[in-house]
Amino acid sequence: MKRRALIGGLLAAPAIPRPAPAQDGAWPARPIRLLVGWPPGGSVDILARILQPRLQAVLGQPVVVENRPGATGSVGAAEAARSPADGHTWLVVVDSHAIIPSIMRLPYDTRRDFVPVTLIGRGPLVVTSHPSTAWRSFPDLVAMAREQRPGAITYATAGIGTMMHVAMVQLCNHAGIQLTHVPYRGGAPALQDALAGQVPLFVTNAPVGGPHVRSGALKGLGVTTRAPWRDLPGVPSFHELGFDGYEAPTWWGVFAPAGVPAEITRRMETELAGILAEPEVRKRVEAQGMDVLAVSGDGFASFVESEMDRWARVVRENNIRVDG
Repeated sequence: MKRRALIGGLLAAPAIPRPAPAQDGAWPARPIRLLVGWPPGGSVDILARILQPRLQAVLGQPVVVENRPGATGSVGAAEAARSPADGHTWLVVVDSHAIIPSIMRLPYDTRRDFVPVTLIGRGPLVVTSHPSTAWRSFPDLVAMAREQRPGAITYATAGIGTMMHVAMVQLCNHAGIQLTHVPYRGGAPALQDALAGQVPLFVTNAPVGGPHVRSGALKGLGVTTRAPWRDLPGVPSFHELGFDGYEAPTWWGVFAPAGVPAEITRRMETELAGILAEPEVRKRVEAQGMDVLAVSGDGFASFVESEMDRWARVVRENNIRVDG
């Protein structure tokens, strides 16, 4: 009840009217904020900090990564939604931006209050377990879950309404098992408990979980891309494991508050495309477990719309709520 009250308090307040953008002067005219609705150390934060120095160089103004964690990224999104639409505030998101509108009461309208700027990249989720667990593979886990009372086995994610959460619900449906969701306030704190063996299963993305699977600190049970992932050798895809057609890749993108002048969003699209094409930046992003896409404009807008529709159906069919 305390968690529900906290989230309700964060989200129930009405959106603050956004000041009108300034219409004169060159852009950017002052420091730029990259808002991240997650704690430091998670995949969105890592990505923003890869982009930050190059954006600062090409735009000629300081660029500050500002973490506003809470309520599955929506605290940061709410801050962006009420910021002046003058091109000095941008929101870096992960896939949950398109999922939580169907789960939570938000102080903003995801479709109306944001403009998709650039789909940066996508990659797999990976279901991991602590080495101390009895199962050695996902089929082993399924067999054990069927033998125990429903919900006896728990899994951690970065929060309610993340892709990790809804994708795992869908996977459990395919497998015919019931697990109990343990949401955290971001991937970094969930990772710490997973490494310590405080939770037996941890569903995360490749930037957060990949290094620990490769080191052996966590066992990789499966990835949510159709094929195995290049950076996680030996970890099968769930499609390979017999869940035909199952696919739930995670993705990252940049949004602007609605009302930012079109010439400014086009400039940001151009700069991001150029930065992501730089070999060193591309290498660093791909090393985090992402395929660089750099899709802008209508392509990204159509993608976001399809993601919102897809996961809203999963939420409705499984009665997913704020309390888990």
